[in-house]
Amino acid sequence: QPVWRPDRRQVALAHNGNLTNAVELHAELTEKGVSFRSTSDSEIIAALLSTHEAPTIEEALADVMPRLKGAFSTVAMTQDSVVAFRDGAGLRPLSLGRRGESYCVASESCAFDIIAAELLREVRPGEMVSLSERGVESRQVLDSPRKAFCVFEHIYFARPDSILEGNRTQVSRRKMGEILWREAPASADVVIAVPDSGNPAATGYSKASGIPRDDGLIKNRYVARTFIQPGQELRKHGLRMKFNPLREVVEGKRLVVVDDSIVRGNTTRQIVGMLREAGAAEIHMRISAPPIRFPCHYGVDMSTKEEMVAHGRTVEEIATELGCDSLAYLSLGGVYEAIRGTRETHCDACFSGEYPLDPGEGAGGKFALRDLAVLRS
Repeated sequence: QPVWRPDRRQVALAHNGNLTNAVELHAELTEKGVSFRSTSDSEIIAALLSTHEAPTIEEALADVMPRLKGAFSTVAMTQDSVVAFRDGAGLRPLSLGRRGESYCVASESCAFDIIAAELLREVRPGEMVSLSERGVESRQVLDSPRKAFCVFEHIYFARPDSILEGNRTQVSRRKMGEILWREAPASADVVIAVPDSGNPAATGYSKASGIPRDDGLIKNRYVARTFIQPGQELRKHGLRMKFNPLREVVEGKRLVVVDDSIVRGNTTRQIVGMLREAGAAEIHMRISAPPIRFPCHYGVDMSTKEEMVAHGRTVEEIATELGCDSLAYLSLGGVYEAIRGTRETHCDACFSGEYPLDPGEGAGGKFALRDLAVLRS
């Protein structure tokens, strides 16, 4: 991303989310003679806009947005305007900022800080915001009866310096750690984090418990996030390169190891093994999120239940699988307490299995190479 389409109008587009009806829309456009250069659902949105006969991008969007199913926080640029639009449930973040007389949009508010702009507000679920020489224009295109902002954004995805729903993410994550101590105390000598995403919760756990916090794992910052790397073998290979324990901190110590979440379990399993090799006496894993047991159909790479270490296992069985002395997760209620939110306005389907929107067919409705092969045949 961004993708670019030079059809009836030129459109450059960037998209965060996942269309659950991407295959259906692709087939519809292909029948009309539209060709594609990728299997990205972002290009499908761009094609719907670039080939639309409406005289303006805003009018095209008013027709296209109701046809999109799933999660989409999107920014599109034409020759004379920038438009930002969001699905009716508001699953993914999107914000509006200002710098002097200029306006900007970004998925996270930290982007505004970099250019010395100020956060004005979040783009509302179902809203289209147009930025042009006419100024800022807003139109409410979709009105979903259920708002469902992804709670995992608060837990993992957003940068700690971003503001989501009025909350500084760093503060929310520290609060998760404090509540985690209240819910799952442990007798230990030191609290360490799985860096970087576990840092705020580890600080909160240490503050609430009085157990000193130290840096027991050093992260290689030149290795990409293992969770989002494609392929199991590549993820496993990356883990040894990514983390290195400090023997001086962990040897002979009872450790509380805090991380933000466990999805497949590969990272945690290898970290536990490395800490054992470094001489840790006990390892008590504390996770500042509930067990992830269900796939996300709205843009997160965890598409099958079988991939998840928590699927079909009790917490005790997961601890055995990971090789730690004890394991505890933050409750869903604890998460909502930390972010000052409620289930009624959020999506927590990866924890609860309760999906706010139709997840579509197949593996989350994702537009994959195998789908393209079926269409071409």
